[in-house]
Amino acid sequence: MNDHIRKVYVPMTETGFYILLCLRSEMHGYGIVQKVEQLTEGQIRLSPGTMYGSLSKMEKDGLIGFVREEDKRKIYKITPLGTQVLELEMDRIGRLYRNMMEVRENEG
Repeated sequence: MNDHIRKVYVPMTETGFYILLCLRSEMHGYGIVQKVEQLTEGQIRLSPGTMYGSLSKMEKDGLIGFVREEDKRKIYKITPLGTQVLELEMDRIGRLYRNMMEVRENEG
């Protein structure tokens, strides 16, 4: 992973995180929008502009790849580089969570 990718994607935006998380399985943009809304119980709703701008940038940067077209919808999947970036972010979030819990326990 080069410095540009690390600098741009770590830490990730919630949008980027959820897109990569969803694309561990092949999916199209609208499917991602629906899955994110379901995962977050409606707290995050990705707009089409945000979604397709992010997909375009991530594809250009090699984090996701075009798989095929179905019914005029582009299907994407995470690449090995995208998986590396997602793993880094999940480790970072895990560390934040552990630190938060430790501080909470020590306050009580």
